Amino acid sequence: MDDRGHLTTEQRNPQSKRLDRMSTEEAFDLINAEDAGIAAAVADAREEICRAIELVAGAFQAGGGLVYVGAGTSGRLAVLDATECPPTFLSPPSTVQGVIAGGHEALTRSIEGAEDSPLDGAAAIDQRDVGAEDVVFGIATGGTTPFVHGALQRSRQRGAKTVFLGCVPKEQVVDEADVSIRVVTGPEVLTGSTRMKAGTATKMVLNMVTTIAMVRVGKTYENLMVDVNTGANAKLVDRGTRIIQTVSGLSRDESRRLLDNAGGHVKTALVMNAKGVDCETAKCLLEEQGGHVAKVIDRSSIRDAGM
Repeated sequence: MDDRGHLTTEQRNPQSKRLDRMSTEEAFDLINAEDAGIAAAVADAREEICRAIELVAGAFQAGGGLVYVGAGTSGRLAVLDATECPPTFLSPPSTVQGVIAGGHEALTRSIEGAEDSPLDGAAAIDQRDVGAEDVVFGIATGGTTPFVHGALQRSRQRGAKTVFLGCVPKEQVVDEADVSIRVVTGPEVLTGSTRMKAGTATKMVLNMVTTIAMVRVGKTYENLMVDVNTGANAKLVDRGTRIIQTVSGLSRDESRRLLDNAGGHVKTALVMNAKGVDCETAKCLLEEQGGHVAKVIDRSSIRDAGM
């Protein structure tokens, strides 16, 4: 095992050397102060993050998908973001996938040795039949995870675009991805515990990537979640109903009936109401415009509702 002590994520934070002697309040203030700088570190990587988003949006438009790959905390965050896309954006589970070293069991129990095999990372890519229309997004906050680098190398061989996210500078660990995102959050309060600042930064970046990419391909209307999966639970039925109310100005009961008549699809309901058409016609209009509600709806025919 190579000495990783030079990595930013492995270095000691001088502000927390008295951590074991701090009061609860002092420890809280310290961690809170360290966390306050995470957004600025993410902002410093703006150009690369935006390039990654464009790659992912392009993959979605071409019928491809996004595959996150990580180990430990990075892998769990990858799976979390992927899992939340279908109910939020009504996307097929195959559109955004999360791969964690060690498989499903590693989601709830630490399997640290699983990250050490680049061949296992490559095999995970082969199992998902990754191709030229896909983007593979490797996450290794310390930069060195063999499983992740093996997955990225195999993805390039299969013709996929690749993105790498690390929380160490490029001069400490190199990568060969098409887009290299480095969010340098500095040494952790608890030395080496990248579930802290690096993990928070990772969650922020992944949220941006999928959310903005989904917006780019028509999964929202203004800032409304119009592709919400209303078949998932009562909360999402309520959200879908309220979205229709907000855009159309209809009553809650009218909005719920419209949602039912649209087969539970908020986008279709909005077009039905705005254009005065039936469900099938509304679906055709949406398909003609790539699913973008704003390109179908004549804004002068709907209530602004103060938005």
